[in-house]
Amino acid sequence: MARPNNRYSRLVSWLKVLLPVTALALLSTMFLISKSIDPTRSLTYARINLEELTGEQRISGPRFSSVTEDGAAITFSAESAVPEMGTSNRFTAKTLAARIETPDGAAVDIDAAMAVIDGGTKTVDLSGGVTLVTSTDYRIQSDGLTTALDATHVETTGSVKADGPMGHLTAGHAEITRSDAEEGAYLLVFKGGVKLIYQPKTEGEEK
Repeated sequence: MARPNNRYSRLVSWLKVLLPVTALALLSTMFLISKSIDPTRSLTYARINLEELTGEQRISGPRFSSVTEDGAAITFSAESAVPEMGTSNRFTAKTLAARIETPDGAAVDIDAAMAVIDGGTKTVDLSGGVTLVTSTDYRIQSDGLTTALDATHVETTGSVKADGPMGHLTAGHAEITRSDAEEGAYLLVFKGGVKLIYQPKTEGEEK
């Protein structure tokens, strides 16, 4: 009857040794695995991102306005704008809308994906696809254009597609400027391989 008790006692004695050793081994493994993840590296990346976010001077919903020497009012609004590093008067704007109102009552609405507003050169360079809609019912599309802040002068930087009262038109260049021949008049001029598909109005349409 003593043998079973001895076997039981020996088993209990072995378990008292094995269980703590096993637990220690498991804890050591967990410790080694946790050391393979460097928390300071994650903090470094987080710190860099935070510095980039706090260092960027982004302006939400900015509005710019100007009056040209010939009396035209120019207004700009954008989704956001960021001042360029090292400059105090140059901004890069996103999703820009502009409106030019001339003294004779004409108006031009401009939309662009991107724009660089330069107060030093008094120009605005629009890019990323630009659309102009004039009060004379012309809709003009181009890859980009440049407009002045101190004078009524709008000039595309590439070819244009336009739809208007005369029909559909394509040209290598388009320009809106003040007329030298007539005081207070403004001209919309298409240049460079102009092609017009004339679309006459049918009976019953408004003239």
